[in-house]
Amino acid sequence: MAATEDERSESGIELKPVYGPEDAPQPVEPPGGYPFTRGPYADMYRGRPWTIRQYAGFASAEESNARYRYLLEHGQHGLSVAFDLPTQLGYDSDDPRAAGEVGRTGVAIDSLADMEILFGGIPLGDVSTSMTINAPASLLLLLYELVGEQQGVPSTALSGTVQNDILKEYVARGNYIFPPKPSMRLTTDLFAYCAERIPRWNTISISGYHIREAGSTAVQELAFTLANGIAYCSAAVDAGLSPDEFGARLSFFFNAHNDFFVEVAKFRAARRLWARITKERFGATNPKAQALRFHAQTGGSTLTAQQPENNIVRVAIQAFAAVCGGTQSLHTNAFDEALALPTERSAKIALRTQQVIAAEGGATDTVDPLGGSYFIEALTDELEARAWELIERIDELGGAVEAIERGFVQGEIEQSAFEWQREVERGQRVIVGVNRYREDEAERVELQKIDPASERRQLERTSRVRAERNAEEAARTLAAVRDAALGETNLLPAMREALRAHCTVGEICETLRAEWGMYDSVRPRP
Repeated sequence: MAATEDERSESGIELKPVYGPEDAPQPVEPPGGYPFTRGPYADMYRGRPWTIRQYAGFASAEESNARYRYLLEHGQHGLSVAFDLPTQLGYDSDDPRAAGEVGRTGVAIDSLADMEILFGGIPLGDVSTSMTINAPASLLLLLYELVGEQQGVPSTALSGTVQNDILKEYVARGNYIFPPKPSMRLTTDLFAYCAERIPRWNTISISGYHIREAGSTAVQELAFTLANGIAYCSAAVDAGLSPDEFGARLSFFFNAHNDFFVEVAKFRAARRLWARITKERFGATNPKAQALRFHAQTGGSTLTAQQPENNIVRVAIQAFAAVCGGTQSLHTNAFDEALALPTERSAKIALRTQQVIAAEGGATDTVDPLGGSYFIEALTDELEARAWELIERIDELGGAVEAIERGFVQGEIEQSAFEWQREVERGQRVIVGVNRYREDEAERVELQKIDPASERRQLERTSRVRAERNAEEAARTLAAVRDAALGETNLLPAMREALRAHCTVGEICETLRAEWGMYDSVRPRP
């Protein structure tokens, strides 16, 4: 009898009622050994727990700095910076195109003055910082480095991650600026710059998170993310970088959804696949380059505006899946994020969720606690096989960049999103509080409100920076950025000097737009 919708995973994997030894006959290597199915480190959380890293940023640098201090005081291990939409698109806060968006989805950063306030009183030599930024990623990293210099922290002591994953912007989010070729140049220039100056920095966080948020299945998230990773590695090798060196600083960013067992298997399959890719395709022999390390975030698209406190349970399940799957750092979403940016109360509940898992859930007691489960091992094998089929299809199209330009990846995600929504509307996929167990009366939830004064303060500061800087020095350094863009030298040293001269993020991006143009959209072609 054919499996019903309830007997299949959301990736279409048919689920058996019982699993036994015949379903997972292959032995699995010990943790810390190739191909790292059971984890990148032999002792995993017994040696060091995952980094608790809450994604935060809103309004201006002052408000976000206060939230970061609050989270650190309440037990967070590292920072994770959310930037507003104008910053992500390379526009200053006073650009007419930024009107109404300043500080709404993250913190507004226009210049070195903003970054100084954002990290004021936070010792950058003692914390690890993740920055979710892509098209202008190199500029925000350089600002971070400059603030570190002001604090007396050498670049070699800075640690963290910059997302720097432009390919998934073309696929899933749309926050790109430049065409793919110069964008990939910026990515590999950042690789080379960090190898020389900021060796402890993870130079890219290859993101499946946003692919999943756009509606992909677990298999598609896995395949498309690793295919993008292949494209970045190929570009780095073409730029003369060593896969053993730059590969050791790559990291990944995955989504953690509600299907607990599938998610655990997905993370295990990701490590196995990446080890195979780095070894067989790129000849990497360094175990640190072969071992996939990843940050996880609970699924924003799974949060519901209806009965929002149900989201606390969803987030806990998703977080536990990420931990059982071996994540290196984790962000847990706040329960009210389907309605607004988190309040301090909801942010604390999200933080405490991780702390309960770590301190009370037994998650740090043993390595790969679900390893050897017939069900988990069978799912790991199935996800690996299905993802590999998709990667081979992308190879046939000429690689990830070509597949994106053809619209193949976008089309696959759109079809999966459509099918998922249709199942929800038909009641085949149950969403508690949405299409089952509904309540007529909406719950009242206190929401975060952005003070309009923060936007005015941001615009005033940006105007003041331009008025008080050395105008000749700013013009000279912007010209140097333009010259570097027209040539083949690494762009980051020129951009660092422009930022040091208090040129703004928007001014530098506008200089690059003038030379490279803008990319309007990714249109499928025959």
